[in-house]
Amino acid sequence: MREILKRRRRLLSKRNDGRPELISAALTFATEWQWPVLPGVAPDPQGRARCGCPDPECTVPGAHPFDPGLLAATTDERMVRWWWGNRPGAPIVLATGGKAPCAVSLPALAAARALEALDRRGMRLGPVIASPTRWALLVKPYSMEQLGELLYAKDFVPGSLRFHGEGGYLALPPSETGEGSVRWERAPLPGSASPWVPDVEAVVDAAVDALTRTGVSAPEL
Repeated sequence: MREILKRRRRLLSKRNDGRPELISAALTFATEWQWPVLPGVAPDPQGRARCGCPDPECTVPGAHPFDPGLLAATTDERMVRWWWGNRPGAPIVLATGGKAPCAVSLPALAAARALEALDRRGMRLGPVIASPTRWALLVKPYSMEQLGELLYAKDFVPGSLRFHGEGGYLALPPSETGEGSVRWERAPLPGSASPWVPDVEAVVDAAVDALTRTGVSAPEL
């Protein structure tokens, strides 16, 4: 019980201005759940919708690695404390795949429909991450071969469906990015280890169905 309360305090701890402490959340992800994380590049202070990286046309402003690069992601407590001690407002970026969860992301409206469909089926869901425009459903790690076979069996795969697997990344709550706040649509349940996540197959089935029904298929969404 003490460990459960400790995790809750870390994930929900507040700064003096009422915003969650990023370093507390980063430490929970890295040291308790063994999810490799690193600080993302911050949004451009001159314009929130722009990114602080050199790319003037960045499509994920403030929500991706830059310096350090993705390969620097770690679960080391000292490194996490050093990073967020020097960059307390930096978004938390998860390096997906390997021993960490992967994710399937889709536009917010379609994602809400997908969650409804999974609930009706009685499927158990893991954590769901929401930004103003896209939601990401965390799933068990999968291989490119496994994903290829899964998608090959589909008659149609909407271009707006994205996969965050080995070598990918995802901004974690409570990060602030160029698109706005990243939050838990479905928060992880406290436990003794990394939160449980489902297999990718059932999530992809619901996501494709939801995107087909809503007509959201443009790759830029």
